[in-house]
Amino acid sequence: MERKKICIVGVGLIGGSMALQLNEKGLAAGLIGVESSEIHASRALELGLVDEILPLDQAIRNSEAIVLAIPVDTLTGLLPQILDQVTNQIVFDAGSTKEQLIEAVKDHPKRGRFVATHPMWGTEYSGPAAAVKHAFENKAVVICNATDSDEDAVEWVKQVYRKIGMHLLEMDAVSHDLHAAYVSHISHITSFALANTVLEKEREDEAIFEMASAGFESTVRLAKSNPAMWVPIFKQNRENVLDVLNEHIAQLRKFKSCLEKENYDYLQELIENANRIRRILK
Repeated sequence: MERKKICIVGVGLIGGSMALQLNEKGLAAGLIGVESSEIHASRALELGLVDEILPLDQAIRNSEAIVLAIPVDTLTGLLPQILDQVTNQIVFDAGSTKEQLIEAVKDHPKRGRFVATHPMWGTEYSGPAAAVKHAFENKAVVICNATDSDEDAVEWVKQVYRKIGMHLLEMDAVSHDLHAAYVSHISHITSFALANTVLEKEREDEAIFEMASAGFESTVRLAKSNPAMWVPIFKQNRENVLDVLNEHIAQLRKFKSCLEKENYDYLQELIENANRIRRILK
């Protein structure tokens, strides 16, 4: 596979982890970082995530492929401007929502150079120091509306993801955003809400710290996620998130009703039904 000079716009958790993998797998002939934060730019250089930091316009001119790893609201506004400057470079993103992004460039003359992707990996941390080696191995990446992209661009992006250890899924943007609401976005809202519940009702920080079990920690860890990333995701995927949130609230009401009415047989039935998830998540 031909190595390319690659530009990463946003050298944080996702962009930084991508940089580590691109280097380790020998896919990059050089890595250029673009960062709006001077602190993040300096840290990315210190950690050796990229070889240099350049302004966006200069980085585009000096690269053959461009990775966009920035919040989805910024991404939707920036992508058309990047495509305005593209000649034959390949552009792909790592955003968690797809429908609005694809809609923003559907009539752009350089639309074919863009490949819409969502690597299904992340942690609750952010910034260059959060970058993780081997982050994407054995995880899924979704490629959306692939037929709207140039064949050579899609094939190169697929090869990159395979090389860094991901397995590929393809679907349309509308389906992606619906499924993402169910398997990713609702988990974060639930975690934020649970953290707020505990902080509201448990006033003694020491008690939370001392008594928090592994189960609580694993459930609430996502509450540490960056709001600058998640508010735009919820905003762009609002309708789907509302649908899944309404269903989630309905399920919570069933558990509440069981306890109120002391209906422990139905409570057991609800839990046994939930246990069926074991068949999918081993």
